[in-house]
Amino acid sequence: MELTTTADSPPRDMVGKALLLLTVVGRHTDGASLSELARETGFPLSTTHRLLASLGRDGFVELDAVAKRYRLGLRLFQLGARVSASLGFGGVALPVLEHLSEVTTEASLLSVRDGHHQLYVHHVEARHQIGVKGDPGGLGPLHCTSIGKVLIAFADPVTREELISSISLVRFTDRTVTDRDRLRSEVALVRGKGFAITDQEHEEGIRAIAVPVFGSAGTVVAAVAIACPAFRVSLKGMGDFLPPLTAAAERLAALLPHR
Repeated sequence: MELTTTADSPPRDMVGKALLLLTVVGRHTDGASLSELARETGFPLSTTHRLLASLGRDGFVELDAVAKRYRLGLRLFQLGARVSASLGFGGVALPVLEHLSEVTTEASLLSVRDGHHQLYVHHVEARHQIGVKGDPGGLGPLHCTSIGKVLIAFADPVTREELISSISLVRFTDRTVTDRDRLRSEVALVRGKGFAITDQEHEEGIRAIAVPVFGSAGTVVAAVAIACPAFRVSLKGMGDFLPPLTAAAERLAALLPHR
């Protein structure tokens, strides 16, 4: 899913404007024009152009001189790689997910919570011609994904209640949970079972199961999931993924830096 970003009340300081602009540029994998970026951020063309020039000078954005479209620059990749390494995601997490996908033959994903969204950290493709595609670095919803429900359910009590009470309950399919009382009940069930299964709540034809990765404080620091086409695995069959998924989460909990 691609999230749209518009600024109802654009930040007033230049740092905030630059960060919002970077976020919007990042939504456009094929690049975006100056006018598109100005419209989506709510900034005047002159301000948008000035910010892009400054960000481009330092390598945070790049301009395709032929297509006249802006993309994220390699400077952000460098910083992202450092963050990934410091959190242990780069060196230790990916091999665990690769093994998980090898054992299950399905796609595996690792996400962390980023505010009211989940941030996809890693994705390993299924061992089938048809499988679920991930988007590392992309944002996804919390209320209608197995990973998202796990990230809510095993957060600390204050954070958990804040998320249940205030996240946007956007409807993606006929199965999407859009009622807060129902979401609260489902989160309680997830806490009781220790895992979450979603059945075509975010995307038609996709089922997923996720478990938490715990930090030293006993609260969730990440969630790992198996996602697959509904035609290939029944809802009951999703439970067969739980043992290897739990083993992967325990391995990640041991390998990732304690926080």
